[in-house]
Amino acid sequence: MRRRFGLFPDRHSFPFLFKACARLSLSHKGQELHSLTFKLGLQHDVFVQNALLSMYSFCGLLHNSRQVFDEIPLSLRDVVSWNSMVSGYIQGRCHWDALKVFDEMLKCDVNTRPDEVTLINALTACARIGFLDMGRKIHGVLVRNEFVVDVILGSSLVDMYAKCGQMEHARKVFDTIPDKNVVCWTCLIAGYAHSHLFKESIELFREMQARGITADAATIACVISSCGHSGALDQGRWVHTHCERSGIHFNLSVKNALIDMYSKCGDIQRALKIFHALNLTERDVFSWTTMITGLAMNGLSDEALNLFSQMEMSGGIVRPNEVTFLGVLSACSHAGLVDKGFHYFNQMTQSYNLKPRIEHYGCMVDLLGRANLLAEAEKFVSAMPIQPDVVIWRSLLFASGSHGNIELAEFSAKRIEELEPKKCGARVLLSNVYASASRWSDVKNMRKSMALQRIQKLPGCSFIEIDGVVHEFFVADDSHCQMDFIYEMIIRINKVIQAEVFDPEI
Repeated sequence: MRRRFGLFPDRHSFPFLFKACARLSLSHKGQELHSLTFKLGLQHDVFVQNALLSMYSFCGLLHNSRQVFDEIPLSLRDVVSWNSMVSGYIQGRCHWDALKVFDEMLKCDVNTRPDEVTLINALTACARIGFLDMGRKIHGVLVRNEFVVDVILGSSLVDMYAKCGQMEHARKVFDTIPDKNVVCWTCLIAGYAHSHLFKESIELFREMQARGITADAATIACVISSCGHSGALDQGRWVHTHCERSGIHFNLSVKNALIDMYSKCGDIQRALKIFHALNLTERDVFSWTTMITGLAMNGLSDEALNLFSQMEMSGGIVRPNEVTFLGVLSACSHAGLVDKGFHYFNQMTQSYNLKPRIEHYGCMVDLLGRANLLAEAEKFVSAMPIQPDVVIWRSLLFASGSHGNIELAEFSAKRIEELEPKKCGARVLLSNVYASASRWSDVKNMRKSMALQRIQKLPGCSFIEIDGVVHEFFVADDSHCQMDFIYEMIIRINKVIQAEVFDPEI
């Protein structure tokens, strides 16, 4: 166009050129075209400048994008200008910057007001960083400006409230959305799972099925994860079978979730079957890590370490990450393999250049404690380059109590109380240590101290799955709908037991 015919692009041509540069990630070509806009006097054409800042954002050059945005006069910026800058920051994971631009937009005295795209982007940023106050502010903007909360906007609100831990608000918004699609349902199901409300997540999936909404792979992965965390094996098997019969595509995320669910529910053979059905090139780091961790938690430590060796010998297709080594160290801990544990701990830092987190140090303390190497465990804690957390001290307390080291148990409990002065965990564990040593006066004093400080022991909780439904029971809880029948059955069982005549010869 330019060479053969001597024609120059105009304000209508540049947006398509910039879009082509963005799609091909040709930032250098975009910069050449940027210079050409100056030569042609288009540096203040908002139509061209919007496409330009969008191109820079897409190529990851946020500094250039912001410079273009700032050079557009405030009176010329339209809603596309603001949206491009906000979405650019979100693409670059600069969520705070995205919200600063959004807040600046709200405070401007110009006629440009946020549209649905602006609000969805801002809600996305709030969800990713858990900024509830700004999320509520955006919800207020929606209400004041009488926006119609459709499927897309409603799903963004549900996702924001759910990721900020406000499940009641998420459910209220969800219930107001007309013609809910699979994305709406998945946002709330994932929200319940994220908030550890696994029972509610499974129940909502059942409701979704009853409404005739076809689940997608993202929904299935969330539900299977909830089944695994709540131990609902029958429900997990049903979801698995339902997907096979319905022809729902099993992507890698779903397969990884199935491996995790079967491992957590104790069906390790089924988990292994799914894992080995994956091609070597198909397995990602989550596949290997989930299977290694699953074997470790089911007491198959040797198998877990052998699988890790296979991962290392897979030709460098997948490199282990920090979570992989947590599974490996956990396997060593359960098997009492102290030397191997230190070997893998050192390999993590030296061979893979991974920085140990507090969880890795916790595994090492647990490993030493289980092996009754309490002096080494205490020395290891004191030499840690990061401050020990409650989990570290709790592991040391539990280990010292198991092996009768009262002095170390008291020391560990005191550290826990300093970090969690209002919680009962350390006191209950120390009380159990005193009881194991028949120091009943100390047990009495501990309970008296808890009563004076009004620290109550958290009630015990148990789950049982019957016909695909998970039932939850707390100590002294009579809220179950069949509690009368349960007590009646217990009384009948006690009568049968009491009616039996004890015969010492049997």
